[in-house]
Amino acid sequence: MTPRAILETAVYAADLAAAEVFYRDVLGLPVIAKVAGRHVFFRVGPGVLLVFDPAATEVPSGNPDLPVPTHGARGPGHVCFAASRDEIGRWRERLTAASIEIEAEFDWPNGARSLYVRDPAGNSVEFAEPRLWS
Repeated sequence: MTPRAILETAVYAADLAAAEVFYRDVLGLPVIAKVAGRHVFFRVGPGVLLVFDPAATEVPSGNPDLPVPTHGARGPGHVCFAASRDEIGRWRERLTAASIEIEAEFDWPNGARSLYVRDPAGNSVEFAEPRLWS
């Protein structure tokens, strides 16, 4: 037995308000849950992007009904969104119009295209053709 898919992925941002503006307003992801000072969660197709304040997730919840272990990371992380080559071009236009600097854009040796930007917390945000991993 092996996992079938990634259900959720997490990045960390001390400024959750700035992260929410980036992922909600610039990328257009719907917010599905948030707790001020702790997290904001976004729907991404069938999955979820979790954005946590790293300091808040190091504190045990204290809720015996939801004994989620503490977790978190410091420093920039990475998330990659699937996009067709045409969509990557449209993302470049949309991000540039929102004054988001394109950090890199190139074709991998297998021909798949990737575009990289940074979110307000410095996390690496990639848009790539799914065939990157084919």
